[in-house]
Amino acid sequence: MKQYWLLKSEPDVWSLNQQKKAGIKGATWDGVRNYQAANNLKKMSLGDLCFFYHSNIGKEIVGIVEVIKTAFIDKTDKEKRFVAVQVRFVKKLKRPISLEKIKKNKKISHLPLIKQSRLSVMPIDYKSWKIICNMGKI
Repeated sequence: MKQYWLLKSEPDVWSLNQQKKAGIKGATWDGVRNYQAANNLKKMSLGDLCFFYHSNIGKEIVGIVEVIKTAFIDKTDKEKRFVAVQVRFVKKLKRPISLEKIKKNKKISHLPLIKQSRLSVMPIDYKSWKIICNMGKI
């Protein structure tokens, strides 16, 4: 069964445009060093969809990526404790959705994006996924 996620990246480190330029082979989503976020990476399956969220600069959902390779040892982790996944660009939202707009929508106020703002990889339930897609005009 397909699952839905949100991945956070600082756009000056890795942006949606860079993700798009990575093309069909996608890019490794690495550097996650929080155990809860890493456990979420381990739960991802092929074909799962993820919102791409620009953190710090912008603070908005800007696009969607797809998991094309499930959890493997993160090459940037010298201790080999953490994992990475491979994701591929799917689409850019017609209208980015700011954190402010997400906070104002009572139907999605339960999301970890609001409750655990420092978490970089988080699950999104299907109902919230649909609400956010509608907000983003997709």
